[in-house]
Amino acid sequence: MAKQKNIQSVLHEERKFAPPAAFARKANLKSKDLDALYARAANDYVGFWSDLAREEIVWQRPFTRELDDTEAPNFRWFTDGFLNVSYNCLDVHLAERGDKTAIIFEGEPGDTRRISYRELHGQVCQFANVLKQQGVNKGDRVVIYMPLIPEAVIAMQACARIGAVHSVVFGGFSAHSLADRINDAGARLLITADGGWRGGHSVELKAAADKALEAGCPTIERVIVYRRTGRPCVMRSGRDSWWHELAAGQRIQCEPEWVDAEHPLYLLYTSGSTGKPKGIQHASAGYLLQTKLTSRWVFDLKDDDVFWCTADVGWVTGHSYVAYGPLAAGTTLLMYEGAPTYPDGGRFWKICQEHGVTILYTAPTAIRALMRLGDEVPKKYDLSRLRLLGSVGEPINPEAWMWYHRVIGAGRCPIVDTWWQTETGAIMMTPVPGVTATKPGSCTRPLPGIFADIVDDEGRSVNKVGAGGYLVIKRPWPSMLRTIWGDNERYLNTYWEKFHNRFYVAGDSAHRDADGYYWIMGRIDDVLNVAGHRLGTMEIESALVAHVHVAEAAVVGRQHEIKGESVFAYVVLNKARPQGAAADALADELRRWVADQLSPIARPDDIHFTDNLPKTRSGKIMRRLLRALARGEAITQDVSTLENPAILEQLRGAKHSPSAAPAKKATPKAKVKAARKPPRKTAVKKRPAKPARRGESKRR
Repeated sequence: MAKQKNIQSVLHEERKFAPPAAFARKANLKSKDLDALYARAANDYVGFWSDLAREEIVWQRPFTRELDDTEAPNFRWFTDGFLNVSYNCLDVHLAERGDKTAIIFEGEPGDTRRISYRELHGQVCQFANVLKQQGVNKGDRVVIYMPLIPEAVIAMQACARIGAVHSVVFGGFSAHSLADRINDAGARLLITADGGWRGGHSVELKAAADKALEAGCPTIERVIVYRRTGRPCVMRSGRDSWWHELAAGQRIQCEPEWVDAEHPLYLLYTSGSTGKPKGIQHASAGYLLQTKLTSRWVFDLKDDDVFWCTADVGWVTGHSYVAYGPLAAGTTLLMYEGAPTYPDGGRFWKICQEHGVTILYTAPTAIRALMRLGDEVPKKYDLSRLRLLGSVGEPINPEAWMWYHRVIGAGRCPIVDTWWQTETGAIMMTPVPGVTATKPGSCTRPLPGIFADIVDDEGRSVNKVGAGGYLVIKRPWPSMLRTIWGDNERYLNTYWEKFHNRFYVAGDSAHRDADGYYWIMGRIDDVLNVAGHRLGTMEIESALVAHVHVAEAAVVGRQHEIKGESVFAYVVLNKARPQGAAADALADELRRWVADQLSPIARPDDIHFTDNLPKTRSGKIMRRLLRALARGEAITQDVSTLENPAILEQLRGAKHSPSAAPAKKATPKAKVKAARKPPRKTAVKKRPAKPARRGESKRR
């Protein structure tokens, strides 16, 4: 691997917000409590986690071994202890809060349900008995392909109860993607639904599942189908069974299967650079411990909170902060099945009002999409019950952070901007809401027990303020992935090889500011090398979105004969898409804006105006697809998960706005001079809050 210069940060955010005094007074974690946790972890991080595991988990057989690092970096925690994750999420609450609401559900059509902890326990036990009747045993893999309904959580918890290993496949994935994951996991049983509701339409999950199985999934023996939409679907005799028919008459008690601490709880497939999905394997005890603790530490959970994490259970956020962490902490969680803007852009805020949501944890993509509709939409609803806001999934740009703070939180709700990954299992870096002063766009500092650093290409700590590098974790933590299912060599090569097994390599670039706060600059493979300067795409996107006419932006690189790479920006406006000379004029204005906000080297060479960005149903922008389009490459990746597939034709065919004056071919001497030119670092200018945008079209 060629040596690379340190990544440079050209974004400078100076605004800072102390925790609201009223919130800090009532916070569960005060400054002295947090300091004590940091001190305990710094003194003995293994003992720190082990003490917490004894305090927080109900063990059937207590552990005596704390951290096993004999086969590092395949670390193992609490190896000789026995527990059951479902027992720790449900049974432990029955005596004190059995009648407390565990799940509030709202379907996209408007149907609602409230399920108490006692009812949830009974339904999980009942379905666990169904699984056992179908021949599922401890260690068997079960694939779950369902809409975001309580039965998805019930299925996950039922697997955990009998020691089966679940693998949830997001309901937006294609039949081909589903088949790939079934076959890699070697699953014996598939749980799906006739369909689900999204954007006013039925998503035909059973039909997609049938197509996947027809393509060849030889390990699948049985299919269980939950009736959600009531639409007709084909049921194959001898293989397919209805959930409600199998559950009828089953007992609502099921003794938990006690498993060792390292028993796999689940596999979750995430994308890989080779195109082959990686089956991330998480262990039972360490994962349970950290999701429970972070649910309490980060979200300051109170007994009367209604916690809404908007993520689908097909992603790790839905595993950790829907299906497991909040339930282990005994809170009330809210689940919503459908699209955030159906039937209109007020759906999120209407749900918050009607169900008394106190904590909202959502993605920057959703925040930007709702922000694009203007301030007047959320102002129609009573959001006074909200007391804490959270961000997850990608770095949040400062402009969206400020809108979230000002319009949704009314300036009184702390924002916990969280950094973590499928691989880490739980939140790693975030403000602690009653203690940490926040800065728009920064995930601030690692939590107690998490030893993060930023290093250069040689693995040396980067201590210069604003100088970027590789984000790494230097010590093991309980909720970390254990391996990649069936491919430990890939686990070692992907996460540890870069620095010879010394550090976990997150794959993100980051820098620290003068306060020691971390700023995520984007994925290492999304870093651009422009005229010898390594720039994170996230910072350029943030600068673009700070412009008054820009709603969203995605930045990729394309080859440039002089600079090496040039900045190619896809931009969604909050007004009608301009054409011809008007488009060229606005593109030039945006280039000047980025140069002024960041640095001349960050100035986009190409700006492509589009009505939307290609996103999955979870809201994630498919940047690899944009990179291929910008470079004129063939699209080889699966695009069946796109929320808006029609946007591809616009992205292929629409004219982009290149720089008005293309650079002339440089001589070698000129190239060296360009490469050595230092960036002009200018602070992001503070502007008055944008007025409510009127007359804007709603996101499709």
